[in-house]
Amino acid sequence: MGQIKVQKDLDGIKGLCLIVPAVHGDGRGYFMETYSKRDMKEAGINVEFVQDNQSMSTKGVLRGLHFQKQYPQTKLVRVIKGEVFDVAVDLRSDSPTYGQWHGELLTEENKHLFLIPRGFAHGFLVLSDTAEFCYKCDDFYHPNDEGGMAWNDPEIGIQWPKLSGEYKGSASAEGYFVDGVKLNLSDKDQKWLGIKDTFKF
Repeated sequence: MGQIKVQKDLDGIKGLCLIVPAVHGDGRGYFMETYSKRDMKEAGINVEFVQDNQSMSTKGVLRGLHFQKQYPQTKLVRVIKGEVFDVAVDLRSDSPTYGQWHGELLTEENKHLFLIPRGFAHGFLVLSDTAEFCYKCDDFYHPNDEGGMAWNDPEIGIQWPKLSGEYKGSASAEGYFVDGVKLNLSDKDQKWLGIKDTFKF
């Protein structure tokens, strides 16, 4: 592989991959390939991406955990500004790691990419003052197809860094803080249920 190193099946969860690109830098700055279909294919990753998305969020924003039900998507995510903790939860009913999660710290400094296959719930927490988040998808967005699950379900037990607060039986952000900043979730993300009541692939 020319420009990437790939760690596969993170924490034993089949399909999750961390991709570390080669960064070529000098006193003027740096250059890197953010995506190469050839290098991905050589690494055994055969995904046809069809859409790129980008978002900006402020510190304490948590987006997730989301998935598309009838039109699931593989995502290749990275951060171009700031720092986020990115999480995937296995919702594949036939998977030996169903219900298990893995998180990656994605930053503008480490430039890592996180590959999340179809069949996972996905979300991230912003740890820096602001963060710009980019991701590629292998299917288009389909309105009214979004599902979700509680970001703080104790049965899953995601260890969100820098987060303080106590679980009170729901996905509400009330009483949670990130470095003293109130946790910020959309109204919809505060109403998702736990994994026992969540869609399975």
